[in-house]
Amino acid sequence: MILLSWLTDLGITTPFVLKTLSAAFFAILFLQSGLDKVFNYKGNLDYFKDHFKNSPLKNMVGLMMPMITLIETLAGLACAIGLVIFFINGDTSIASLGLILSGLSLVMLFFGQRLANDYAGAATITTYFIAALGSIYVWA
Repeated sequence: MILLSWLTDLGITTPFVLKTLSAAFFAILFLQSGLDKVFNYKGNLDYFKDHFKNSPLKNMVGLMMPMITLIETLAGLACAIGLVIFFINGDTSIASLGLILSGLSLVMLFFGQRLANDYAGAATITTYFIAALGSIYVWA
């Protein structure tokens, strides 16, 4: 309780902590994932071709990879840049955009996992999606 009082005295409120941690989480998640796809494009493309080989998306992997790479990278960048802007002047618009892009990316990934019959992978994405929805709400 003393720690919480001390943080509040510094102007660090619960909403501030929630915003900071959620934007940092999704910045790390999607910058790593997006940049991994950029720097290891062939390895990721081969993985997704194999993953979707028995799904209706098998012939679309070449189109899906650049799209998910772009959305993930933009989501991570917007969360990271938005967090810095939030610290500087309190503006929440860029981080909010990053979180919306994070949610969009997760919906895209969830769709692919379901079509590939990877229900365990889809369940994992659901957990991230719930966190994204909560984060969008906190930043609103």
